[in-house]
Amino acid sequence: MKHELILVLDFGGQYNQLIARRVRECNVYCEVHPYNLSLEKIKELNPKGIIFTGGPASVYLSDSPLCDKSIFDLNIPILGICYGSQLMAHLLGGQVESAKTSEYGKTQINVDDSSLLFNNVSKQTICWMSHTDLIIKVPSGFVITSYSDNCPIAAMENVDKKLYAVQFHPEVLHTVEGMKILSNFVKNICDCCGDWKMRDFAESTIAEIKKQVGNGKVLCALSGGVDSSVAAVLLSKAIGNNLTCVFVDHGLLRKNEGDEVEAIFGENGKYNLNFIRVNAQERFYEKLSGVTDPERKRKIIGEEFIRVFESVAKEIGHVDFLVQGTIYPDVIESGLGKSATIKSHHNVGGLPSVVDFKEIIEPLRLLFKDEVRRVGLELGIPDYLVYRQPFPGPGLGIRIIGEVTKEKVKIVQDADFIFREEIAKAGLDKELGQYFAALTNMQSVGVMGDERTYDYAIALRAVYTTDFMTADWARIPYDVLDIISRRIVNEVKGVNRVLLDCTSKPPSTIEFE
Repeated sequence: MKHELILVLDFGGQYNQLIARRVRECNVYCEVHPYNLSLEKIKELNPKGIIFTGGPASVYLSDSPLCDKSIFDLNIPILGICYGSQLMAHLLGGQVESAKTSEYGKTQINVDDSSLLFNNVSKQTICWMSHTDLIIKVPSGFVITSYSDNCPIAAMENVDKKLYAVQFHPEVLHTVEGMKILSNFVKNICDCCGDWKMRDFAESTIAEIKKQVGNGKVLCALSGGVDSSVAAVLLSKAIGNNLTCVFVDHGLLRKNEGDEVEAIFGENGKYNLNFIRVNAQERFYEKLSGVTDPERKRKIIGEEFIRVFESVAKEIGHVDFLVQGTIYPDVIESGLGKSATIKSHHNVGGLPSVVDFKEIIEPLRLLFKDEVRRVGLELGIPDYLVYRQPFPGPGLGIRIIGEVTKEKVKIVQDADFIFREEIAKAGLDKELGQYFAALTNMQSVGVMGDERTYDYAIALRAVYTTDFMTADWARIPYDVLDIISRRIVNEVKGVNRVLLDCTSKPPSTIEFE
């Protein structure tokens, strides 16, 4: 079955796949292509609509990415976002220049709700701005449909030409009514009915893996988290017994996690994954000895993972492919195109330069965490596994500030277990996107039992997020925090203070490193 298609043309923005993901939330299939995709290919794809992404360039400079102006004559609805809006104005005779006052962050805008794009959107609404250039003159045939205090043209449109543009980012969660705006474009302007489901992604991915792998042997890096678990089940359905799953217990897992993962995926579990558990705790502790820089920790852990996999592969015979549960936020933060590298994820940016496999397969690379969960449910993976708390590949190694030791790992394991247990008891586990305890490198004076102590501080981190690209810190009730704090201080040896991280993403990351 051929599905309706919205085409996203990428001009170098960090949120290109996030735009695609929002379109998929409307049950409309979406693909991301480079900005210079030919008109012939666009016609061949026959999209119901096109979206221009943001980007770091200025449209009026000679080396800026531009598309073929003839794209506006295809009679296909187009929505320009940020740089994409400026590009539309620039190519069609409007004027763009550097702003006297830049706009970054949450901004109140005023909208013309008679526009189809702003149907059922509040006349004053909060949007996420991130720009230094702005449109100062609209092209002929366009009208202004939105403005802010510092941006006189926050949105414009030419209804006859089906051309729409917004200076803000409707795809991020900080734009309060962003999904309404994107849905209006997809449903009301592009006339999409929404005939695509995540089941279609699962089916097409399984078919693609079958074609790619053939009779080859595949080794899957299975951590027990939702990403690698879904990737493993996809591969299992595609190639059956040609899959071997390796679980590396690096000694940096959550409390009891190694045994829990083996119980689910091992020989007594319901999945036929040729599961192998490798206990490599001492190997990792030795490599991490004396290392304090979080980026170095990530790269060391990532390389050791690969070396363990290579060793196992040699033991089981020839292996053609390595499978990883990489998801899109991992790709972005590890640096994509002109995007800045935030941190190296062990399954993206932390790989060694030489890997003893023909190819690496990453079936979830273009999905976000909640989309991965939806795929897992479509595959029949149990809820308790699909909704497990996300856990980074480097594990507790990046939740310990400073050098990693067995003693510090024990402290953060015990504190994290208490935190997660009390969050579940309070019924907050499903509403939080991520929550965990981290061990700071700060020691301070305390008093316990009339005795002076000089021990570590535990930091609690909890956020609301769905896409893991942006996040807001969670307002956990004080009575719950009180129980957590008292239990950690009383039950975890070496801790005399509990701190709460109340920073959103951005400016921080979700992890604590």
